[in-house]
Amino acid sequence: MFTPQQRASLRSDLVEFARRDARIAAGALTGSAAADREDEWSDIDLAFGVTDAVELPSVLSDWTARMYDRHSAVHHFDVKAGAWIYRVFLLASTLQVDLAFVPAAEFRALAPTFRLLFGEANDPRHAPPQKTDDLIGMGLLYALHARSSIARGRVWQAELMISCLRDNALSLACIRHGLPAAHGRGFDQLPRAVIGQFEEALVRSLDTVQLARAFRAAAQGFFCEIGKVDPQLAKRLEPILASLIAAA
Repeated sequence: MFTPQQRASLRSDLVEFARRDARIAAGALTGSAAADREDEWSDIDLAFGVTDAVELPSVLSDWTARMYDRHSAVHHFDVKAGAWIYRVFLLASTLQVDLAFVPAAEFRALAPTFRLLFGEANDPRHAPPQKTDDLIGMGLLYALHARSSIARGRVWQAELMISCLRDNALSLACIRHGLPAAHGRGFDQLPRAVIGQFEEALVRSLDTVQLARAFRAAAQGFFCEIGKVDPQLAKRLEPILASLIAAA
């Protein structure tokens, strides 16, 4: 396990290396550290603007080699979003290091958690929040498949569908309360009155009776959240969700 001191030392080394890399025009601190919310479990999040887009492959190659040779990386993978490439490293210490690279012409804040360290950034362009329509639509599919999975005796698939349904409902609640909805980041900040109604939606065993209990709680919580987001849609969906709950 890494220590906060080791994490801070590594981050300083990476920022200094970026300042010396002539191909990198700007760098920023992102993630929890940029918002002064870092704790002992936080990872490293840095973003860099590459002066010339054609240099991006060589920058990625050189930085990846450095992470393995000097910082004990054991694995890495990429997450791509638009022009950005997020190269995610796992270190032997279990520390996660997320290094984001983009051509300098697109280097900008995509979220409030962005603190420029050197160079210049373009005007911010925050990513739009998760859409409630998408969460509702996928939640309905999860509810349908949870119902059929329980009926078919596919208990592991049922567990997955119930959990996804519950999490979509909680994400709707996060949006309603102005909390981050992606990846469960806002779940623990929801009011007790909201989060409490979903405790029965936790799958505690693969027994079909328990799966049905968790499904009913997840579906009821989901329907409640739809009603607060879109009352007219909730009225149209009420017979369908009632049928699904009754079938369980």
